[in-house]
Amino acid sequence: MKILASLEKSREIWFLIITSLTFFLLRFPSLFEPNWYGDEGIYQVLGTGIRAGKLLYRDIFDNKPPLLYVFYSLVNSDEFAIRLISLIFGVLSVIVFFYLSKKLFNEIRASYVSTFLFAVIFGLPLIEGNIANAENFMLPLTILAGYLVLKSLDAKTQNAKYLILTGAGFILGFSFLFKIVAIFDFAAFVSFLFFVNYSKKLLEIFKTKNLMIELRSLAPFMIAFFVPILLTGFFFILRGAFPEFMTAALFNNVGYVGYGNKFIIPQGFLILKLGILATFCLFVFYKRKIYGNAFTFTALWLAFSLFNAFFSQRPYTHYALVLLPAFSLMVGLFLQNKNYSKVTGVLMLTSFILVLLGFNLYSKTIYYYQNFISFAFNGTQVSAYQRFFDSSTPRDYELANYINLNTKSTDNIFIWGNNAQVYQLSNKLPPGKYTVAYHIQNYKDGISNTEKGLIKHKPKLIIIMPNVPEYPFSLSGYYFRVNLKGVNIYEKLY
Repeated sequence: MKILASLEKSREIWFLIITSLTFFLLRFPSLFEPNWYGDEGIYQVLGTGIRAGKLLYRDIFDNKPPLLYVFYSLVNSDEFAIRLISLIFGVLSVIVFFYLSKKLFNEIRASYVSTFLFAVIFGLPLIEGNIANAENFMLPLTILAGYLVLKSLDAKTQNAKYLILTGAGFILGFSFLFKIVAIFDFAAFVSFLFFVNYSKKLLEIFKTKNLMIELRSLAPFMIAFFVPILLTGFFFILRGAFPEFMTAALFNNVGYVGYGNKFIIPQGFLILKLGILATFCLFVFYKRKIYGNAFTFTALWLAFSLFNAFFSQRPYTHYALVLLPAFSLMVGLFLQNKNYSKVTGVLMLTSFILVLLGFNLYSKTIYYYQNFISFAFNGTQVSAYQRFFDSSTPRDYELANYINLNTKSTDNIFIWGNNAQVYQLSNKLPPGKYTVAYHIQNYKDGISNTEKGLIKHKPKLIIIMPNVPEYPFSLSGYYFRVNLKGVNIYEKLY
């Protein structure tokens, strides 16, 4: 028996090595991508701004919680470094996911298949795993929290259970600090814990005694989840920027709810989605003892992840990343248990179809690797390599080169456009707290804040990009210097 256990352990280790290596090789080309992705450009500017002493949200702005920008600041917003950290987090996600699947499934085959599927899809650029977005850094934390939630069910004592749940909540709280959509994972795990612990009829939860018992058992997880968030809020209180933190990181994101959810009434489509989610949760509740904990956990997580991904009807490809862990687990569950394969099969297929219909998956996946190989081994020109990612990328690099040649390190610039990565490429910061034109236009203080910054810093160069709305500020004191591939560059007279 010891020999068999040793062989099984050895197989698992080799599986993890091969799967992690597969993920690494699929993700490796991302380390050498140029600065081309608009959101990453914003993250880079904020990371650089933090290192320069600017206070997040008050002095330099974007609308996510702070941890993503902190990570960028730690590596001075270097593209290679942040992509490398993203790759490392990806490997950790694969490893933690494997142990989560082992905790969930009785058959090791199901763990192997679901983990390898997770690693391959996450490694490919198919759903933008190659981009250093918040989801990449959230996933290992969310998956680890899910693992600890399952592990708490095996605790020998109540104290041990509470300790594990405290750890799970605390870790998930940090996931929230990367992006607030972690609240949906929190809701899924709270629902699971409630479902597996609750033994009475559902409507009896409204009795005060029963409600208090359930809240007491969930309290360690729920309280711990909010601890990192409250500590972060306290930091901004001390810095005198709590309203800015709350508005930018929380309230502005809640505002996404209105996007694309109008159906008869302003939030009609959202209400419909909530109704479907609630109905499905009731189904899982009544089937939880028949189908078991593995189904209950996976089905709830998948349902809340789908709600998460389609919450605001914004079809950004990387939103599909939040679905990947639960979807991969559902595939493993389908393979493991034939007793309810029809249910898991329907859930798996429905999720797959919704993703295909709801998101613009990256269509150049094969060419992505061809482009990298040609660049690395066949001497493809740098501009051609850059152009593969975005036709404007070579122009942005030429523009940054022009800025570097025509400004001093102490000079300021202003870019009226949506390519914040040029600030990073030229080692500059915007004069106001907003980095891109659509932020300046969409936020009520965008014009006034930027105008004050222009007056205060008097940038040497004002750069007006093509395909953006008309420049809304005065060009008094500036003369037209040059048009660089459609970009109008104005220089200060004195």
